Amino acid sequence: SGQKVCYGAFKHSCYKLAYFQDLSRRVGFQEARQACEIDGGALLSLESEAEQQLIENMLQNLTKSGSGISDGDFWIGLWRSGDGLAASSPCPDLYQWADGSMSPFRNWYTDEPSCGSEACVVMYHQPTANPGLGGPYLYQWNDDRCNMKH
Repeated sequence: SGQKVCYGAFKHSCYKLAYFQDLSRRVGFQEARQACEIDGGALLSLESEAEQQLIENMLQNLTKSGSGISDGDFWIGLWRSGDGLAASSPCPDLYQWADGSMSPFRNWYTDEPSCGSEACVVMYHQPTANPGLGGPYLYQWNDDRCNMKH
């Protein structure tokens, strides 16, 4: 399930947001990736500041719609697989888009990515959290453990 919105101005003409208030329906990175592929799409690759802003606006509209949306980060299609990549590269350079996009655009939260066991990326959506060093935990990116449920 989810809300599908289409625009003509971006490479990805249609977007589908899936937000589950029910924690038991949230899924890990690979499950989210598979669900998108079964639906004929892919986890989101963001290719510009303008596209990032579009997604932020879509999330704000979802929040305003009275759906009762609360804290809950969203998986995006950025991850660090480690396959065939030089171990000497700085950690942030090891992240790649799951759909094969070569976009260098990044929107990391302050002090992210932290790497280590965190290899899959979420877009923060924690409106009730107290702001951190990088400001509110809204829309910036964070690497997280791939088995976390978002």
